[in-house]
Amino acid sequence: MSNKSYGCLIVLLLLALVVSLGLNLGQFMGKLNLDVGGEAMFSTARPKRHLHETTVETAKKPTRDKIVHIDLEGIISSMDIGGLFSNAMPSVDSIKRALEQAVEDKNVKAIVLRVNSPGGEVTASDIIYNAVKKAAKEKPVVVYMDSMAASGGYYVACGATKIVASETTLTASIGVIIETMNYSELFGKVGLSMTTFTSGAFKDSLSGARPMRDDEKAYVQNLVTQMYDRFLGIVSEARGVPKDQLKNVADGRVVTGREALTAKLVDQIGYVEDAYALARELGKAADAGVVKYRQEMSLFDAFGMASAKANAQPAKVQLDLSSGLLPKLLPGVPYYLPPSFAR
Repeated sequence: MSNKSYGCLIVLLLLALVVSLGLNLGQFMGKLNLDVGGEAMFSTARPKRHLHETTVETAKKPTRDKIVHIDLEGIISSMDIGGLFSNAMPSVDSIKRALEQAVEDKNVKAIVLRVNSPGGEVTASDIIYNAVKKAAKEKPVVVYMDSMAASGGYYVACGATKIVASETTLTASIGVIIETMNYSELFGKVGLSMTTFTSGAFKDSLSGARPMRDDEKAYVQNLVTQMYDRFLGIVSEARGVPKDQLKNVADGRVVTGREALTAKLVDQIGYVEDAYALARELGKAADAGVVKYRQEMSLFDAFGMASAKANAQPAKVQLDLSSGLLPKLLPGVPYYLPPSFAR
């Protein structure tokens, strides 16, 4: 390559760098608020992120119509993992934002929500269910159940317009679980004891330092029953199946996709491509392409992360001995999960 060509390449690279810096500077200036006196101050509020699109299936014919594919993967939790992967891992907020953007986009004719989850926290599952139901009032939402869509995963699916399950999907597990560990007998063997001061008889109901009283057991069981009744009511309404009939399968067991179809818990058996086809049919967009949403990190975010890391306290090295010894679930927190995920 000649020196002239090298020079042109360098100029092009420098121009690209300047444009990139200019765009990021614009984002940075957008973070500033000007008060009445004209003094610039940093805003701690972040604007709504616009999710970018990646093509999954190209449109069959030239058209702006599209189907949006959204993934709900892993245990459903209200916890924010933070850090580098905070925008990459599914969360309650990210699922809600993706559904909102799909509804706001006039070119999106339907949504496919792929669920591959054993469930999770009761409240987090309920929030996503509500977001799915809200979106389904505006546009068709088809849930595709992957390997597992059990308990809270199935709860979320009940907000959709239609549900497609694979033959081998494990689903249902309609139930609620609250766990705690009791180690009071161990205390006696090693010479330890716990002194607790409470403002009421039920304040330390799930304490593992002493045996539970009968009235405490009845109290916790009542909480579980209330949440189970709500779960059962949502399934009954969504699937058009009476509660008494549902109780034949809504005892906490998981079932296959084929069994779920027989029990009227899903609408059809198929693969994700079948879910796309159903979404096109419901959205009246036979030629629509399929896209996925993704988030991109800006230069401003990178600077923010670097600053946070610089100001952070030195990391502590911790050895986790709980795997296989203690319950994976947080004590006292209600979950829509199969019992096997509690250990």
